[in-house]
Amino acid sequence: MEPDPGPLALLTPEEMGRADAAAIASGIPGERLMEAAGRAVARAAQRRFRPCRTLVLAGPGNNGGDGYVAARLLEQAGWPVAVAALAPPRPGSDAALAAARWRGPFAPFAPAAAARADLVIDAVFGAGLARPVEGLVAESLAAITAPILAVDVPSGLDGATGQVRGFAPRAALTVTFFRLKPGHLLLPGRELCGKTVLADIGLPASVLETVLPPCWENAPGLWRLPVPGLAAHKYSRGHVTIAAGAGMTGAARLAAAGARRAGAGLVTLVAPDRVAGDVLRAGDPGVIVTEAPAATLLGDPRRHVWVLGPGLPAEPASLALLDSVLAAGRQVVADAGLLAAAAGTPQRLRGAAVLTPHAGEFARLFGPIGEDRLSAARRAAALTGAVILLKGPDTVIAAPDGRAAINRHAPPFLATAGSGDVLAGVIAALLGSGVSPFDAAAAGAWLHGEAAFRCGPGLVAEDLAPALPAALAMASQAGRPRVAI
Repeated sequence: MEPDPGPLALLTPEEMGRADAAAIASGIPGERLMEAAGRAVARAAQRRFRPCRTLVLAGPGNNGGDGYVAARLLEQAGWPVAVAALAPPRPGSDAALAAARWRGPFAPFAPAAAARADLVIDAVFGAGLARPVEGLVAESLAAITAPILAVDVPSGLDGATGQVRGFAPRAALTVTFFRLKPGHLLLPGRELCGKTVLADIGLPASVLETVLPPCWENAPGLWRLPVPGLAAHKYSRGHVTIAAGAGMTGAARLAAAGARRAGAGLVTLVAPDRVAGDVLRAGDPGVIVTEAPAATLLGDPRRHVWVLGPGLPAEPASLALLDSVLAAGRQVVADAGLLAAAAGTPQRLRGAAVLTPHAGEFARLFGPIGEDRLSAARRAAALTGAVILLKGPDTVIAAPDGRAAINRHAPPFLATAGSGDVLAGVIAALLGSGVSPFDAAAAGAWLHGEAAFRCGPGLVAEDLAPALPAALAMASQAGRPRVAI
């Protein structure tokens, strides 16, 4: 059975609009969807907070309509609630109907009213905001000192990019509907949302067949790990070859450790000279070390995956090695020194299977990332024909065909020297076992993060490889963690 990525789909605001339209066209009234959304917001408030002076900041669109419904339901439950309306909804809209059902008090939409509340429900603007939040709205949101419950996203947050348009407050809790959006996972959006709750409001999963979203949250279910058959042997599980540099032999050793623990049947380190080879031979006994020239090693067809970059110098010789490996029809994971060698000329990396740059390497290769990491990674993938794994706390994996995944499964203490070398080895091992480049990069990023979670604070790169077997076991068992109300 193939993995079902549907529950992991991320919808841009435009795609979410199409999903809503498809649901309504199928016979589900928009009014019913709004009632369900407002009910989810009210339930989230009741579960997280005690009854208190609550102010609902309501915009004129559907986001505001959800707020009116939540206000009505909370008042019915005995909460002291007032609504501050920025502007009336469009006559005849679902939001106008929700507003007409509100019989409670109104407050002025002003900073003073926002500052007096004990809880603010931010239902001003949703994820599809097309202009910066400024003026009265920004001033009112900035005046809030109480906890904020955001409807869909905090007002001012771009649901497609996770960037702030003008001003956006920091919410304690965000309630969104049907599927997450990229902005819920990309920074700074992920931090501004606080805890994000995904609510089922009755949209059928079948609407995804109309939308066909090409982006997912990275988690087990998007990909499947290989399971060796009974007749498996070390070569069938993949032979990973890693080119080591003379000055930073530890980087290649970390990549080798990641590859071995991620399931590679055989790992070879290629030393540039005998001195470096002797240093490498002092490492793990299960790793083969050789000083044989690349031309000789490429004569063995079983060496079908190479890692080029960890510890390699940023020199033309590294690019020449890449050319030789690609000409022999082998798959390449390109990292570190190889990326630096190609700075400003990303087309030199065309033919590699996976590129794993951090933000600085990406900028030197492709130019500034800008505010939209997702689009930047997709453009780089299309340019090079390689899967791009743009590393960071919101790692983006993008394929040349436009598919993308966002990985939030990583702790901040993973930011330590050498951890990227381990990741390159993990991806290479998955490629060697027959996993596609996109799935290998996505699975590698998740496993890398899970191993880091298991190591905990104080992690150094050497800790990651021993934690990978437990991460692999977790990935094989994990379902999709979702919070629904």
